[in-house]
Amino acid sequence: MRQHLNTLFVTTQGAYLRKEGDALAVQVERKTVLRVPLHHLGGICCFGNVGVSPRLLGRCAETGIAVTYLSERGRFLARVSGCTPGNVLLRREQYRRADRVDESCLELARPMVLAKILNSRTVLQRAVRDVPQCAGDGDVGRAIRSLAASALSARHVADLDGLRGVEGDAGRTYFSVFRLLISRPGDFEFRGRSRRPPRDNVNAALSFVYTLLMHDARAALEAAGLDSQVGFLHRDRPGRPSLALDLMEEFRTFLADRLVLSLINREQISAEGFVETPVGGVVMNDSTRKQVIAAYQKRKLEELLHPFLAEQVTIGHLIYVQALLLARHLRGDLDAYPSFLWR
Repeated sequence: MRQHLNTLFVTTQGAYLRKEGDALAVQVERKTVLRVPLHHLGGICCFGNVGVSPRLLGRCAETGIAVTYLSERGRFLARVSGCTPGNVLLRREQYRRADRVDESCLELARPMVLAKILNSRTVLQRAVRDVPQCAGDGDVGRAIRSLAASALSARHVADLDGLRGVEGDAGRTYFSVFRLLISRPGDFEFRGRSRRPPRDNVNAALSFVYTLLMHDARAALEAAGLDSQVGFLHRDRPGRPSLALDLMEEFRTFLADRLVLSLINREQISAEGFVETPVGGVVMNDSTRKQVIAAYQKRKLEELLHPFLAEQVTIGHLIYVQALLLARHLRGDLDAYPSFLWR
């Protein structure tokens, strides 16, 4: 029996987390509003003004529960964790591969980019079936054919810069028709991907869910004994979790984008839940963030058949499975890294 290790997201400002026996207690105005057994948790994510007791931090470090701090709007600030688990030989092999840019890096980045392109194509194919305005041989149909051509290019590109170019072109193609997947364009108008800051409601929701996904990717990689800072597609930069960004590529459209579309099209979130900032960006209010987090956690409990393992896994476990498969490839147990392809 597998236990689903959940991430606890705390968004209530002024909340205080403390250890009570073998459980975590969340206090608001000195009243306990939630108790969670620590062995049920895989991570804790604190948004804004949330305090954590030293005893709880120490226990989390001992048991491998990472505590991540973000701003109230979701910007990453810091992460507290214990000793890095896993085999030092595995991490040394990761570093050696990362240094061989147009050999090992290309070999490892190619399946990740392929998965991102093909999963994006599947999202559009499903939209043609499910969203009336996407039917026919219009913009979405042309984008689907273009993504198929991009996947073919990614299979044969000769260097890492070329692979990044193919990925960038595929991303622009995908987001050029993303607005057509939204059934409520009045409240959720999308003019293209924008970041730092997001310029509309859709981009604000996408950026927030990408933050949640990045937290899970970092936790999965470090649980597998890998260094989340050293990637193959995304290059090293101080403070950047490059390998987590690499691993996220396989899940962006399948998990994050589809969740945002579902929340919008099913009217589970509204335009009133978004606020424009003085610098022209858009953020979600606290109530909407809680709704999105609850929906994200619920989606992670759904099951599907893993295409490589041929067994049922929860969506929440998928990213951990992929981290373990990557570690197995680096150890030499697998000839190639089998990226996640959604069917």
